[in-house]
Amino acid sequence: MRILIVATNLLVLEDLLKFGAQIVCRISEVPTILLAFDCTSDRLPPSEEAFQAQVQALDCYAGASTKIRIGYVADQIMEELGENSYDLVIMSEHAPIHCLARLWRKSIVTQVVEHTNCPVLIVRGEIRTIEHILLCDSGGDSSPLLSRLTAQLADLLAGEEQITILHVMSQISAGPGVVGKQLRADAQELMAANTPEGRMLAQDLQVLTKPKVHSQPKVRHGLVLDEILSEAHNGNYDLVVIGAHRGEGWQRHLLDNLAQKIIEQIDRPVLVVK
Repeated sequence: MRILIVATNLLVLEDLLKFGAQIVCRISEVPTILLAFDCTSDRLPPSEEAFQAQVQALDCYAGASTKIRIGYVADQIMEELGENSYDLVIMSEHAPIHCLARLWRKSIVTQVVEHTNCPVLIVRGEIRTIEHILLCDSGGDSSPLLSRLTAQLADLLAGEEQITILHVMSQISAGPGVVGKQLRADAQELMAANTPEGRMLAQDLQVLTKPKVHSQPKVRHGLVLDEILSEAHNGNYDLVVIGAHRGEGWQRHLLDNLAQKIIEQIDRPVLVVK
């Protein structure tokens, strides 16, 4: 598995690499570490030698390939992704965007997620060992999120995590034929009634076959964005996994509205699976 770790700020490089090491140490191929340096910065970029030494001083990164690209940050990251094939991007935030600025300018991480076909792991908030994972599976027409996760990133799971599979029952997004009782049901009731949501949750539980992985289904009721953000925060998760639905034609580079809002508002590491 080829991994690209993108740093846009040297101040967060060490935390970014420490978090990424949890995945890097499980694979045999050395990652590529990219410093996307902002050409508008009033600081000078480090030398190639200094950057390489800083990276390789950490465990799991001996022999890692390092690169420095100078220019507009989003452009440099997307050029790297266009010139080389990667299976996973791990990156930190460039800088927070004020809520008013979001109306006309997307964040760096949102632009990267939109323009790459591989999963993107955005590192933010407190850096912790990945032990408790929230997987937000909305089902729909695409393949279940957990199936895509295990197919693309089998090395992500060490086999000892606690995984909560979340589905939000929202009256706004409910399909035809969904009765009021189902909108109030918990996970076990949905699976017992063999509803589409219940079948999806049961299928996800079957996918998690690693013997030491502890999984549990959970259903929340309300607005999807609000319930996901609330569960992620109150459940004290180390990583949140969401899916990004792929569009067709000119829309293939546009991130669906829910995924974009989660990426921009969540307060902890989030993995976006395509």
